[in-house]
This record gives sequence, structure tokens and C-alpha cells, in this order.
Amino acid sequence: HFIPLKELYDSFSLEERNHYNKLWMAAGRRESPVHPLVYKHPFRDEETMLFHCGRPFVSGWYCDDTDNNDNAAMVVNGVDTSKMIHPSVIQDQLTNKIESKLDEIGIRMKWEEGDFMISDNLGLAHFASEGTQGRSDSVGLRVLHRTTVVGGRETIPSKLDGRKSFTL
Repeated sequence: HFIPLKELYDSFSLEERNHYNKLWMAAGRRESPVHPLVYKHPFRDEETMLFHCGRPFVSGWYCDDTDNNDNAAMVVNGVDTSKMIHPSVIQDQLTNKIESKLDEIGIRMKWEEGDFMISDNLGLAHFASEGTQGRSDSVGLRVLHRTTVVGGRETIPSKLDGRKSFTL
């Protein structure tokens, strides 16, 4: 399945947008990059979202330091890193939002042999449909060839206020 994240974000109420705009995703791999959930697309200059749909790729979520945390050592880039929100809390919210909007603004892809896709990973969520991630002897063999083109500094996720992704 595929869903455009700008359109998903635009479908949220103002209260939901304010909630999500304060969150940062801690990726669960490499040097633990922390990305803003809501950021400015580097080429389209619009607010969109950035997150992993797969559970194993997110170690948790942080929130902006709105309480002026007394422990300044735990505030990085204006983000309170002393309190991590369990990954499933936010991922379940986002998954429910995606599922509620998928037929309206997304695509339920039915792949066929020879299909080919190029996607903008900076603004499009992609996730496997239910039942496709089982053992190949029960769901069939799924082969995915992925090529990633790494951008320069301009592709480092940045919020509208200028704060960028960081590592812990």
C-alpha cells in the first residue's frame, strides 16, 4: 500500500497536527537518528511527515521540550530525550489514520509480475498489506529490489522552525 504523507497530514484536525508536530521519531538502527515526524519536504517546500511504518525500525518517540525541562543535558535540539514514548503508541495512531484514509487518498497496490515503481521516500508511506509477510511456502515468494539514492545535506529532515534531525 502507498499513501502520500502531505495529504495524510492535511487531513488531520488542527489539534492532531499540533500533537504530531511536537513528535520526533527515534529510528532503531545505525547511530540512532532522531527525525521530526512533521518536516518540510526538501524539494516541494511543503509540510509532510516522515516515519517508518514497520515496527522494528522505530525504537520510540520523543516530544518537544514544552515544559522547559530542568535537566538541560537531556534536551537536544529542543527535544526532551529523557522521556521516550513506546513506539507502538504513536505507530498505532498513525496506522489507524492511514487505514482510515487509504481508500480516499492512497493506493492498494496489487502487484503483478513485471511491475516497477519509483517512489519519493521523502513524502510517501509504503507498507506491506496484511498477509504478505509470511513464509514464502505459504504466501508465495516476494522479491523486492531496492535502490536508494542518498541525497546531500538538503535532504536532512528539517522542521519549519529550522531544527534538523540529529543523532544521540
